[in-house]
Amino acid sequence: MQFGRWFAEAEAADLIEPTAMTLATADAGGRPSARMVLLKGFDDRGFVFYTNYGSRKADELTGNPAAALVFWWPPLQRQVRVEGIVERVRREESEAYFRTRPLGSQLGAWASAQSQVIAGRAELERRLEELAARYRDGEVPLPPFWGGYRVHHEVVEFWQNRPNRLHDRLRYRRIPTGWIIERLSP
Repeated sequence: MQFGRWFAEAEAADLIEPTAMTLATADAGGRPSARMVLLKGFDDRGFVFYTNYGSRKADELTGNPAAALVFWWPPLQRQVRVEGIVERVRREESEAYFRTRPLGSQLGAWASAQSQVIAGRAELERRLEELAARYRDGEVPLPPFWGGYRVHHEVVEFWQNRPNRLHDRLRYRRIPTGWIIERLSP
């Protein structure tokens, strides 16, 4: 896939965070929202990220499973747009990824009721301290409210900056028999 080549080049370019992507969702009424998340895997099935299943993005994906991703790599003057339908990854896949996370990130997944209003930073830090004490001598289990999503890509557009605003835009569209590639006018 073309994305794999461009992503490898973004990683090799020593960018601050080549996995950063904008995730755009919309609620059941069509009201959009967007935020940055980190790409944790991709293959022929789609693009994977992880989050709290009680977060705003998760609520929106429950009511409207269509989403879009945007990668922007300024030093390479490249952008990739992805559109597709989202579903949760299998629990086993979330567990396998969770085990690779640093201890602080594992504890943070438990400590944060993501997107919920809290009294202040002290409340969050107190929760983290309590969890660190609870799991001091043992493995931190995967929270039942945390896991991954896969964006099953139906459209992937590659944009490369060119002089005179005559950029290259190639759109890959999934059809029943595979993919078609279309060149778009800039």
